Amino acid sequence: MAEHNALAAQRRKARHYGLQALYQWTLSGASPSDIEAEFRVDNDFRHTDGEYFSAVLRGVVHDVEGLELLFEPALDRKLDELDPIERNLLRLGTFELRDRIDVPYKVVISEAVALAKKFGATDSHRYINGVLDKVARELRQVELAQRG
Repeated sequence: MAEHNALAAQRRKARHYGLQALYQWTLSGASPSDIEAEFRVDNDFRHTDGEYFSAVLRGVVHDVEGLELLFEPALDRKLDELDPIERNLLRLGTFELRDRIDVPYKVVISEAVALAKKFGATDSHRYINGVLDKVARELRQVELAQRG
């Protein structure tokens, strides 16, 4: 159990850095490789799942349009009206829901909500929760059915 908790904490840190890296990518347009290198130099990665950080950053950047197509139907506003934190959190959460089936959907949503509370606008965590819940219903039907 301690090993599982350690991995969860390392992935939490990877998501934290991942969101910040995606935000930087959105604003600067720098390459994911340059951003990753900068993050690894500027931050202590000893207690971070570095592979997960890399997978999230590169996975989201590689398929931004595909990810946005998956969550856009769940939005109540236009995609370009989302602030950069919300948009990148939805990209990150949708990436995990689609590509990281090793992570339970409830964990994906919970982690995104926690990041929204930390970095987002006042009630953005509620919005992120609602949108990712709808995305999970599409992408994780088998898992949802098993949980009842």
